Amino acid sequence: MNTDILISNAKSLSPELSLAGLGLVIIILDLIVSRKSILQTVSLLGLAIPAILSVFLWNELGNPDSETPANVFGTLAIDKFSLFFKFLILVILALVIMSSGSFLNKLNRFKGEYYALLIFSATGMMLLASTTELISIYVSLELTALPLVALAAFGRDSRSTESGIKLLILSAISSAILLYGMVLVYGLSGTTHISEIAGGLVGNVDSGIAFGSYGLMLGIIMIIAGFGFKIASVPFHMWVPDVYEGAPSPITAYLSVASKAAGFAVILRLFYVAFDNQSQDWSTVFAILAAVSMSLGNLVAINQASVKRMLAYSTIAHAGYLMVGLAAVVTQIPEGSDLVYIGPGSILFYLVAYAVTNLAAFFAIIAITSHTGSELIRDLAGMGRRSPLIALILAIALISLTGIPPTAGFMGKLFIFSAAVSSGMLWLVIIGVVNSVISAYYYLRIIRFMYMSEPSSEEKISSSTIPLTAMVIVTVGVIGLGVLPQPLFDLSSSVVSILSP
Repeated sequence: MNTDILISNAKSLSPELSLAGLGLVIIILDLIVSRKSILQTVSLLGLAIPAILSVFLWNELGNPDSETPANVFGTLAIDKFSLFFKFLILVILALVIMSSGSFLNKLNRFKGEYYALLIFSATGMMLLASTTELISIYVSLELTALPLVALAAFGRDSRSTESGIKLLILSAISSAILLYGMVLVYGLSGTTHISEIAGGLVGNVDSGIAFGSYGLMLGIIMIIAGFGFKIASVPFHMWVPDVYEGAPSPITAYLSVASKAAGFAVILRLFYVAFDNQSQDWSTVFAILAAVSMSLGNLVAINQASVKRMLAYSTIAHAGYLMVGLAAVVTQIPEGSDLVYIGPGSILFYLVAYAVTNLAAFFAIIAITSHTGSELIRDLAGMGRRSPLIALILAIALISLTGIPPTAGFMGKLFIFSAAVSSGMLWLVIIGVVNSVISAYYYLRIIRFMYMSEPSSEEKISSSTIPLTAMVIVTVGVIGLGVLPQPLFDLSSSVVSILSP
């Protein structure tokens, strides 16, 4: 291969390469330094390198004289859509690293491995956001999944080990289903490249059959099933409650937002580009899955005694809300000479809103449970007196998860539901609104416990500077996106327009 081409491709992959390099640096540093607290600092500072390189690539996209290739080895796209998700994943990773101190302080070993595994999984997610080819999707998924399995079992107790084993087995099964679906699509289209699949399917479809052919129907449904596991959608959610409850709390927070963001990134690119001609059929499938996920997630969450298990079912419900945006795939509104893609654009906004909101909730819970040693909802009683700031942050996060203004969660649901109404799916919006009302019961119940119940102890609960900083950052994001959502929504709509055929 020409050296210049290799260098230019390496330049395009520089965020991922620098992030993987950071993981290796952390492992080596762990072997030679005795003061392990430095690993967190190096991890955080090191994330600045892939972030800066991503900014450079973003600016290069608008430069006509740029020599940076828009596609690497025909498998990875360098565009604003992929870079949007790279920024999001890097921010999530940084915040999770900041919140991990209290958990790692309980461990005498393996701190370097913890940070390295987080970084390697984020590398896989960043590649997943860029992939434009079926085989690279599978490879990126496995690069993401394997570190997450190790992280889920990082607590090294029976619950944590069980969560890691469950995640490993079910992840392998879902990947096999996904791979078989991809094989069927390849067999019908003759290509593994996403941009070429739609053209390759033209001669193998029949307008009188759903999805164009029974083979393609089976392939797409198997792909949806495989990705359904990754995004925690019903009926592929069976791993979520046990894994979320058993995994270390920072990892649960990371799983709930980062893996969901990466999953929807590849779903959007694959379905909007490769299966655009079948959009009416698969949008119906996503609409049904959305309705079922919202309903089951919220209804089961009501009876949970563990706050982590409750948030596990909550994330299933929010996967349903996100799939409402997928169901609104056809939504295109003329605005001057341009089209505003409010369906997919609302998904990107919701992912950011959900990320800051859920991280705020988990970070507050991590701070509380690290002192109380309990994850039961009843043990949050009186937290408004014991830890006013942390209780306030948790309350704001829960209000946002409910969808009450002026929060990011409210604006996210507003954009998602508006897209569905514009697509003629009023019935789905009604189900979503009803489920939001149901969710208010178990979210606001926690607030009632914190402010209207007597505490079991008068001991004050505080948090160290770095985790508290992370909590404040995400809380500002929750309020900021609720008060001023338009810039992010405009950016989201502009970014997803890249995927339009």
